[in-house]
Amino acid sequence: MNEQSNPLLCNPESGVCEIPANSQDSAGTSNIQSKDKPVKVIYYTDPICSSCWGIEPQLRKLKLEYGNSLEIEYRMGGLLPDWSYNSGGISKPSDVASHWDEVSIYYDMPIDGDLWLEDPLSSSYPPSIAFKAAQLQDQEKALAFLREIREMVFLQKKNISKWEHLETAARNTGLNIEQFKADYNGRARELFDDDLKKGRELGVRGFPTMFFTDANGRTETVYGSRPYSFFEAAVLKLHPAAQKANYEKNLDFVFSEYQTLTAREFSELTDTPRNQSEKMLDEQTANGNLKKYTTRNGAIWQINSEQK
Repeated sequence: MNEQSNPLLCNPESGVCEIPANSQDSAGTSNIQSKDKPVKVIYYTDPICSSCWGIEPQLRKLKLEYGNSLEIEYRMGGLLPDWSYNSGGISKPSDVASHWDEVSIYYDMPIDGDLWLEDPLSSSYPPSIAFKAAQLQDQEKALAFLREIREMVFLQKKNISKWEHLETAARNTGLNIEQFKADYNGRARELFDDDLKKGRELGVRGFPTMFFTDANGRTETVYGSRPYSFFEAAVLKLHPAAQKANYEKNLDFVFSEYQTLTAREFSELTDTPRNQSEKMLDEQTANGNLKKYTTRNGAIWQINSEQK
């Protein structure tokens, strides 16, 4: 079985969801520069990329510790155009189900592969275009929207190529629905095509891919799911004077920054040993401070607003 025929069958060891082919006519990253901060990050991702979901703990920590030095631009990479290019034994959505269960364990992030048995996506383009539509309204709300649809697809087994789920996510993150729909059917498609074009020019061949660039055009690339130290090293190589923020590593603070957290994320953000993080979160759930959403491959927690 040739796993390379399907980009959704990511390689856990390399931490990459690789697209079938991409031209390597790289235009370089010298024209990518931060407007306001010392380091610009171009992050190529996809809403249904399991490796991208796998680096959420590292990325969230990077923002907390080095957010003052970083400007991060999210671009969509087009992981799954459709199923027409697949070949060999991996040719249909159900082939991905067991793989997602496996990478869930590997990344220690909740992913329920039964989505591909119950209501599989035909393409990742609709949610990618929806993200571009959200960006047209508000960058912060767009990131909340992206997180929302990722939780939908990885934990709730919702087919986020369907408008009903995209609309729900948009409402939940405070977007103007009329504008969101108009942009989704209009300008957002052009912006998505532009992301794809720029990705080809940069030689992006898989996700996650992060280009770290300073004002002089020097670039460090972090390709695939890597430990936190790789991302931190990229920042410090380009900006040695970057000051690490000493944020409060406690439950109240991290949940004030991020509305939902997995046990792996909580462990990364609070420096709590992983074998203790879930116990701590469950204790807070039992006390009524948190609410827990459980899947067969892990759970996610959020503040119990009814107790506040």
